[in-house]
Amino acid sequence: MPTIITHAAIPLAIGVTLGPTRISTRLLLAGMFAAMAPDMDVVAFKLGIAYADQFGHRGASHSIAFALALGGLAALLAPWLRAKRWVAWAFISTACVSHPLLDMCTTGGLGAALLWPFSDQRLFFSTQVIRVSPLTVQRFLSPAGLAVIKSEMMWVWLPCIALMLAALAARRAARTPAAG
Repeated sequence: MPTIITHAAIPLAIGVTLGPTRISTRLLLAGMFAAMAPDMDVVAFKLGIAYADQFGHRGASHSIAFALALGGLAALLAPWLRAKRWVAWAFISTACVSHPLLDMCTTGGLGAALLWPFSDQRLFFSTQVIRVSPLTVQRFLSPAGLAVIKSEMMWVWLPCIALMLAALAARRAARTPAAG
C-alpha cells in the first residue's frame, strides 16, 4: 500500500481542481478521510484475522461495494458536508475507490479485493510502479521507507500537484481580464 497520507492526495487534487464552489471544505476533508478509510482494516491484524481473509487487509474494505456504501453515507450527510447529495455520494465514492486503485499499483502485498463480494480475488494492475509501504514504523524509518516516499512523490504527489497548479492557474487566468 502507499502510505496512508498519500491516499489523501487523490481527493485533494480532485477537490482543488473542481474548486471550492463545487467541493466544500467539509466535503474535501471527508473525501481525504474516505481515501484513507479502507486501511482501517489493519485492525483485523489485532483481532487475529489473517491478511488474506476477505475481511483482512486489502479485503472487503478495498472494494467498490465499500466505496459505494461510504458514498451512500456521505449522501445522507450531504447537508452537513455542504453539498448536494449526488455530489457528496460521487466525491466520497470516488475518493474511497481511489485507495484500492492506488494499492493495485504497488509492488507488494496480496492485491486488492476490488470486486468483493462478487469475487474474493485480489487484483493488481499489470504495471506496478509504487513501492509498497512497510507496515511497521521501524521498517518505515529505514532506507526502505525512504524509497517508498520517493516512489510516491514521483507517481502520486507530483502528478497531483501538477494537476492542482494547472487548475489554480486556469481559474486565476479566467478571473483576470484580458489585456489589450
